[in-house]
Amino acid sequence: MSQDIISDALNKIMNAKRSGKKEVVVNRHSILLLKIMEMAKKEGYIESYKTEKNNLEIKIGDISNCGAVKPRFNVKKDKILFYMKRFLPARNLGILIISTNQGLITHVDAIDKNIGGSLIAYFY
Repeated sequence: MSQDIISDALNKIMNAKRSGKKEVVVNRHSILLLKIMEMAKKEGYIESYKTEKNNLEIKIGDISNCGAVKPRFNVKKDKILFYMKRFLPARNLGILIISTNQGLITHVDAIDKNIGGSLIAYFY
Protein backbone atom coordinates (compact mmCIF):
# COMPACT_ATOMS: atom_id res chain seq x y z
CA MET A 1 0.00 0.00 0.00
CA SER A 2 1.43 3.33 -1.01
CA GLN A 3 1.01 6.75 0.52
CA ASP A 4 -1.13 8.07 -2.34
CA ILE A 5 -4.78 7.50 -1.42
CA ILE A 6 -6.14 8.68 -4.79
CA SER A 7 -3.86 6.43 -6.82
CA ASP A 8 -4.64 3.43 -4.62
CA ALA A 9 -8.40 3.97 -4.93
CA LEU A 10 -8.34 4.42 -8.72
CA ASN A 11 -6.12 1.33 -9.09
CA LYS A 12 -8.58 -0.69 -7.00
CA ILE A 13 -11.43 0.51 -9.23
CA MET A 14 -9.59 -0.59 -12.37
CA ASN A 15 -8.59 -3.95 -10.87
CA ALA A 16 -12.22 -4.60 -9.90
CA LYS A 17 -13.39 -3.57 -13.38
CA ARG A 18 -10.91 -5.93 -15.04
CA SER A 19 -11.98 -8.84 -12.83
CA GLY A 20 -15.66 -8.23 -13.61
CA LYS A 21 -16.75 -6.92 -10.23
CA LYS A 22 -19.36 -4.18 -9.91
CA GLU A 23 -18.36 -2.95 -6.44
CA VAL A 24 -15.11 -2.17 -4.68
CA VAL A 25 -14.33 -1.20 -1.09
CA VAL A 26 -11.49 1.22 -0.41
CA ASN A 27 -10.11 1.14 3.12
CA ARG A 28 -8.73 4.70 3.18
CA HIS A 29 -10.25 7.85 1.76
CA SER A 30 -9.88 11.61 1.94
CA ILE A 31 -11.98 14.66 1.20
CA LEU A 32 -10.15 15.08 -2.11
CA LEU A 33 -10.97 11.48 -3.11
CA LEU A 34 -14.63 12.04 -2.22
CA LYS A 35 -14.73 15.13 -4.45
CA ILE A 36 -13.15 13.14 -7.28
CA MET A 37 -15.79 10.41 -6.82
CA GLU A 38 -18.51 13.08 -6.89
CA MET A 39 -17.21 14.39 -10.23
CA ALA A 40 -16.91 10.84 -11.63
CA LYS A 41 -20.48 10.12 -10.52
CA LYS A 42 -21.74 13.28 -12.20
CA GLU A 43 -20.06 12.21 -15.45
CA GLY A 44 -21.40 8.62 -15.18
CA TYR A 45 -18.14 6.77 -14.54
CA ILE A 46 -19.21 5.81 -11.02
CA GLU A 47 -22.80 4.74 -10.25
CA SER A 48 -22.68 5.55 -6.55
CA TYR A 49 -20.42 5.74 -3.55
CA LYS A 50 -20.93 5.87 0.20
CA THR A 51 -18.76 6.05 3.26
CA GLU A 52 -19.09 3.86 6.32
CA LYS A 53 -16.56 4.65 9.06
CA ASN A 54 -13.19 4.43 7.29
CA ASN A 55 -14.44 2.44 4.27
CA LEU A 56 -15.53 3.87 0.95
CA GLU A 57 -17.87 1.60 -1.05
CA ILE A 58 -17.93 2.36 -4.77
CA LYS A 59 -20.29 0.95 -7.42
CA ILE A 60 -18.57 1.01 -10.78
CA GLY A 61 -20.44 2.57 -13.70
CA ASP A 62 -19.60 2.95 -17.38
CA ILE A 63 -15.82 3.30 -17.23
CA SER A 64 -13.07 2.14 -19.57
CA ASN A 65 -10.05 3.45 -17.73
CA CYS A 66 -9.08 5.79 -14.92
CA GLY A 67 -5.94 6.70 -13.09
CA ALA A 68 -4.06 9.24 -11.08
CA VAL A 69 -1.66 11.56 -12.85
CA LYS A 70 1.81 11.02 -11.41
CA PRO A 71 3.72 13.25 -10.98
CA ARG A 72 1.09 15.93 -10.49
CA PHE A 73 1.90 18.21 -13.40
CA ASN A 74 1.21 21.91 -13.07
CA VAL A 75 -0.61 22.84 -16.24
CA LYS A 76 -1.03 26.34 -17.63
CA LYS A 77 -4.25 27.31 -19.34
CA ASP A 78 -2.73 27.09 -22.82
CA LYS A 79 -1.14 23.64 -22.23
CA ILE A 80 -4.34 21.74 -21.30
CA LEU A 81 -4.71 20.47 -24.88
CA PHE A 82 -1.26 18.84 -24.67
CA TYR A 83 -2.27 16.85 -21.58
CA MET A 84 -5.64 15.97 -23.11
CA LYS A 85 -3.80 14.31 -25.98
CA ARG A 86 -1.48 12.57 -23.53
CA PHE A 87 -4.03 11.09 -21.11
CA LEU A 88 -7.34 10.86 -23.01
CA PRO A 89 -7.98 8.61 -26.03
CA ALA A 90 -9.98 11.16 -28.05
CA ARG A 91 -10.86 14.83 -27.91
CA ASN A 92 -14.46 14.52 -26.68
CA LEU A 93 -14.01 11.31 -24.70
CA GLY A 94 -13.22 11.42 -20.98
CA ILE A 95 -12.28 14.04 -18.45
CA LEU A 96 -9.15 15.36 -16.82
CA ILE A 97 -9.63 16.50 -13.24
CA ILE A 98 -7.66 19.62 -12.42
CA SER A 99 -7.12 21.16 -8.99
CA THR A 100 -7.32 24.94 -9.26
CA ASN A 101 -7.65 27.86 -6.90
CA GLN A 102 -11.42 27.55 -7.51
CA GLY A 103 -11.51 23.90 -6.43
CA LEU A 104 -11.60 20.69 -8.47
CA ILE A 105 -12.89 21.17 -12.01
CA THR A 106 -12.82 19.25 -15.27
CA HIS A 107 -10.58 20.25 -18.16
CA VAL A 108 -13.63 21.52 -20.06
CA ASP A 109 -14.48 23.96 -17.26
CA ALA A 110 -10.82 24.99 -16.99
CA ILE A 111 -10.73 25.84 -20.69
CA ASP A 112 -14.01 27.78 -20.41
CA LYS A 113 -12.83 29.72 -17.34
CA ASN A 114 -9.36 30.18 -18.85
CA ILE A 115 -7.48 28.92 -15.76
CA GLY A 116 -4.78 26.34 -15.10
CA GLY A 117 -3.90 24.19 -12.13
CA SER A 118 -2.51 20.83 -11.11
CA LEU A 119 -3.54 17.59 -12.85
CA ILE A 120 -5.01 15.07 -10.41
CA ALA A 121 -6.72 12.24 -12.33
CA TYR A 122 -8.34 11.16 -15.60
CA PHE A 123 -11.45 9.11 -16.45
CA TYR A 124 -12.76 7.73 -19.74
